[in-house]
Amino acid sequence: MNKKKLTLGEALIAVDILSRDQLNEALRLQEKTREKIGRILLNLGYVTPEQLAYALAHQQGFEFVKLSDMSISPKVIKLVTYDLCKKYALIPIEMENDVLKIAIADPLNLIALDDLRVCLEKEIQGVIAEEGDIQAAIKKYYSQAEKSAQPYLGKKTDIQLESNVDVINALKAEGEEVGDEEAPVIQLVSRIIVEAFKRRASDIHVEPMKDEVRIRYRIDGVLREAPGPSKALQGSVISRLKIMAKLDIAEKRLPQDGRIKLQIQNRDVDVRVSTLPALYGESIVLRLLDREQLLLTMEAIGFSEDDEKTFTNLINVPNGIILVTGPTGSGKTTTLYASLHAINKPNRKIITVEDPVEYQLSGINQVHVKPAIGLTFSSGLRSILRQAPNVIMIGEIRDLETANIAIEASLTGHLVFSTLHTNDAASTITRLIDMGVKAYLVASAVQAILAQRLVKKICSYCKEPVKPKSDLLELLGISAEKAKHATFYQGRGCKECSQTGYLGRIAIFELLVLNDEICELIYKKVSSNIIRERARQCGMRTLREDAVAKVFQGLTTVVEVIRVTQSDID
Repeated sequence: MNKKKLTLGEALIAVDILSRDQLNEALRLQEKTREKIGRILLNLGYVTPEQLAYALAHQQGFEFVKLSDMSISPKVIKLVTYDLCKKYALIPIEMENDVLKIAIADPLNLIALDDLRVCLEKEIQGVIAEEGDIQAAIKKYYSQAEKSAQPYLGKKTDIQLESNVDVINALKAEGEEVGDEEAPVIQLVSRIIVEAFKRRASDIHVEPMKDEVRIRYRIDGVLREAPGPSKALQGSVISRLKIMAKLDIAEKRLPQDGRIKLQIQNRDVDVRVSTLPALYGESIVLRLLDREQLLLTMEAIGFSEDDEKTFTNLINVPNGIILVTGPTGSGKTTTLYASLHAINKPNRKIITVEDPVEYQLSGINQVHVKPAIGLTFSSGLRSILRQAPNVIMIGEIRDLETANIAIEASLTGHLVFSTLHTNDAASTITRLIDMGVKAYLVASAVQAILAQRLVKKICSYCKEPVKPKSDLLELLGISAEKAKHATFYQGRGCKECSQTGYLGRIAIFELLVLNDEICELIYKKVSSNIIRERARQCGMRTLREDAVAKVFQGLTTVVEVIRVTQSDID
C-alpha cells in the first residue's frame, strides 16, 4: 500500500521543527494571503531557510546536505558550468560510480536534472541543500574565469575536434571567411545545432526572453528546454544563424526565411530557418531535415502489410489524384517524399511545386512557389503541365483554382500527389466539395485519400510489460477477453529516451480507396460520416483502429493512442 506523502507543514512537524499550533496559525494566514506555506513560515520566523530545506528533503525523500561543511573536488565542479548552476540553483558535489550527485534547492525542478542527465550522459542523483548555501558554494568554487567561460550547451559531440578552427570549418557557411574573434560564437551555434541532431530534434527554437535566451528542441513532437547562451550573446548568436542562412542581418523588423546546408555525422542535413521579430529580439526557428529520415521506405513509415501493398499499387497507377491529409506535423511530407522516391525511375518525369521545398530530391524537378512575384501553386501548375510530366506533386491544395487544375491534370493522364488539412479521410471529400469542386469531378479524379497522424514509439531500451487500466482499454474498444490474450508495453524511462519512455515516432494511417460504392455516395453528396462508415464496411481501418493494431504489436502505448486519436473515439 502506497504511503501518503506528507505536506510540507506536516514534514516540519515530523522532524520536530514546527509545532501544530504554529502550523495552524500559518494555514489560517495562508487562507487570506494565498502565499506558499514555506514563505509564510519564514516571514513568521518559525523556521529558517535551512530548516525549510531539511523538511523539504524529508517530505520528498531526498538526502539533505550542508554544503558549508563539505569540500567539493575541482574535477567535479568542472563537470557543470557556472551559467547552468546559476540558472537552476544547483551545484555538483560528488561523482561516484559514474553517478553525479547534484545539490539542488528545488527537487521538483525535473527539467534541470533531466537536462544534466541528457547533456552529461551520466546518471544524476539529486540531493537537497538550502538555496543560500548553494549560492555561497557557487561563489566559492567557481573562479572568475569559469564564470566568463562559454555557456555549456551539452555533451561534447563528434563535431568538436582538436581546435576551434575545425569546428568553424565543420559548420561555417559556404565560402565564408571567419576571423579568430568570431570563433567562440560560431562554436556555440555549432554545438546548438549538433546537439539538436544528436537528440533527434526536428526543430530548434531560439527565443529571446527578457533576461535570457531560451533554447528548446522539439523531440518526438514535444518541446524540451536545453541550457541556453547568456543574454549578452543574443545578438551574436542570431547574427551567426542569419549569416549561415544567407539572410539580411541588418533587417530586424520583418520576418525572413532561409536555408542552411550541413553535413553532420556524414549525413546531409537541410536546415530551414525562419526569423520573426519579437518583443525582446528576433525569434528563430530552425527545422532540421535529415534526408535519411525523409526518404524512408513504406514499411519504415509505419504501413501495415495490407495497406502498404494497396498504397504501393496506387502510387504506380498512370493517372489520378492521391491525397495525403492531416494536421501540421503529422508526417505528410515524409509520406509524399517516400512515395516520390519509390516511383522515381528514369522513365518517369516528376515535377513538384512546393511552399517551401522541404528537401532537394535527386532526379526530381522541384519548384519553390513565390507568391510575391506571382509564382503561386496555380500559376506554377499551368507551366508544369506544359513540361509534359508523368507525375506532379502539389505541396497543398489551398483554393478552388489549384484544385481544378490538379483535377484537370489527373483527368488528362497525369498522376497527382497533394495534401489537405482535414481530420480524417472521409472529410477530405466534403472539404473539396465545399471548396467548389463538382462532386462528379471528385469521384472521377481522386483515386485514394490517406489520412495520417504520428504516435510516439515505445523506447526499445527500457520497454517493459504493463497492465493498462480497464477504463482506458474500454475507451479504445478493446474487450476484456481480447486484452487477456495480449501483452501491452510501456517505456520505463532510461538515458536513451531521456526518461520519457518513448523513442521516435511512427505513423498511423486511414487509407480510403474510392471504389464504385464510395463514388456513388459522392455523387449523392452524402455526409462524411456516411462515407466513412461505408468505407469501413469495405475494409478501411480508421486512424484509431490502425493505432490499436500498433498497440498490440508493442510499438506504442494505450495512453499515447488515446492522446493522438481522441477525436476518433466514439
